[in-house]
Amino acid sequence: MKKWLVRLTVALLLVVGGVAAAFVRLVRLAETPFQGYPSDRPALVELRSGLGPQAIGQRLIEAGIVRDRWTYRMAIWRTGQARHLQAGAYRFDRPLSAIEVIGKIARGEVDVLPLTFPEGLTIADMARVFEQSGLGSAASFADAARNASLVRALDPDAVDLEGYLFPDTYPLSRRADASHVVRLMVDRFLAVLTPEIRDAAQARGLTVRGLVTLASLVEKETAKPEERPVVASVYTNRLRLRMPLQCDPTVIYALQRAGRFDGNLRRDDLQYDSPYNTYRYPGLPPGPVAAPGLASLRAAAEPASTSYLYFVSRNDGTHAFADTLAEHNRNVEKFQVQYFRAKRLAEEREGR
Repeated sequence: MKKWLVRLTVALLLVVGGVAAAFVRLVRLAETPFQGYPSDRPALVELRSGLGPQAIGQRLIEAGIVRDRWTYRMAIWRTGQARHLQAGAYRFDRPLSAIEVIGKIARGEVDVLPLTFPEGLTIADMARVFEQSGLGSAASFADAARNASLVRALDPDAVDLEGYLFPDTYPLSRRADASHVVRLMVDRFLAVLTPEIRDAAQARGLTVRGLVTLASLVEKETAKPEERPVVASVYTNRLRLRMPLQCDPTVIYALQRAGRFDGNLRRDDLQYDSPYNTYRYPGLPPGPVAAPGLASLRAAAEPASTSYLYFVSRNDGTHAFADTLAEHNRNVEKFQVQYFRAKRLAEEREGR
C-alpha cells in the first residue's frame, strides 16, 4: 500500500511538474517577440466587426503574427483583454510578443494612412492625390464625388461635390475606399460651415452655393491669409456694381473641364465660351471652381470693407490693390510689364 502511494505521489509530482514546466514555457512564449511573416514587408490583418477572440486568434496565427493557438490563449489569459479586442486594419512590421499583439488590438491601434488634400484643389486634382496614396483609382474617387445627394439639403443645384470636399488631412485605414473618403470630406465640410458663417453669408444675400463659389475664387487667387478678406471685398464690390469678375481661375477651370488647358493661360483663352468664364459672363460662375479652406469661407462670408475693384500680382505672393482702372493700369505696368521685361533682359544677359 505504501509503495502504491509513493508511486502515485511521484506520478502526480511528475504530472504537476510537467504542467508547471509547460505553463512556464507558454508564459515565456507569450512574452517572446515572434515574426512568422517575411521581414521585408509588413503584415496587414483586417479584423472585421463581430469576430470573436477565437476567430481573431486564428487570423493572427495564419498571418504569422502569433506563434500558435496555445501562445495566443496564454496571452489572452495573461492580459484579460478577450472582451476588449477591437475591429480594424492592423499593420505589423516588427516582431512582437503575443501579449504586445493583444495589447495593440485592445487599444485599437489600427493602421492609419494620413492623406492630405491641400486647399484649392478641384475634384480632378483630389482624384489624383487619392490614386497616388494607393487607396484606389482616380476614377473611383471622381465617381464617388458625383454623389451630390450628400449636400442636397445645403445645395439643391449641386450636380457633384466640387467645393464641398473639405481640404484637410484625414487619418485613414489602408482599406478605406473612395466613397468612404468622400463622405468623410463632406462631413468635415458640414462641420466647418458653422451657423455663424452661414448667417453672415445669408446677410449678404449669398446662398451656400454662392458662398462656396466666392470662397473658391478667393482660395485660387491668394495664399496670403491677410489678403483673403481683401480679395473677397474686390469681388463683392464688383458683384454689387454688376461688373464682370474677370477672375482668371474661372477661365482655367472652364478650360480644364473641356480638356483644353495646357498650363498656360493666353489672352485668347479669355474669350472661351463657358458659363464659368467670368470675363464673358457677369456674376458668379455656376459653381465652385476649387475646394476652399476655412479662411476663404470666412473671408467670403465677411469680406473686408474696401472700395477696391482691381488687383494684380506683385510676383512675390502678394497683390497690389486699386480703386480705379487708371491706378490698376499703373500697377500692371509696374508689376507685370516692367517686371517681366527686366526678367527677360536679365535672362538674355545670362545667356550670353
